[in-house]
Amino acid sequence: CSIAAEQLKNNPRHKAYLEGVSLRQLEKLHSLLKGHLRGESLAESLEKVQREETIDPEEDMNKLDDKELAKRKSIMDELFEKNRKKKDDPDFIYDVEVEFPQDEQLESCGWDVESGEEV
Repeated sequence: CSIAAEQLKNNPRHKAYLEGVSLRQLEKLHSLLKGHLRGESLAESLEKVQREETIDPEEDMNKLDDKELAKRKSIMDELFEKNRKKKDDPDFIYDVEVEFPQDEQLESCGWDVESGEEV
């Protein structure tokens, strides 16, 4: 998918029209078209694309190959950019301070204990 998306985006015939379209969007479109050609419904194809693009927080990314890891990082980068507040945003606040509720007893960790203290 990524090779086809890159070729489409870099094709001189389509380049002017696709400069504002991200590679991720072209990859999604390519996946949807492949699903359509296989006879899948749009809902099935969209569900499959959604599953591929969802990051499982419990997944051990150390066990992924380079291609899959790059794909996950790309998804995380896109999500970060989408949620990032920029200085030009109307709801941008420079120095945000957040108070987190202390409803529960705090857990102690071994790494945050001074060397002379016991756990």
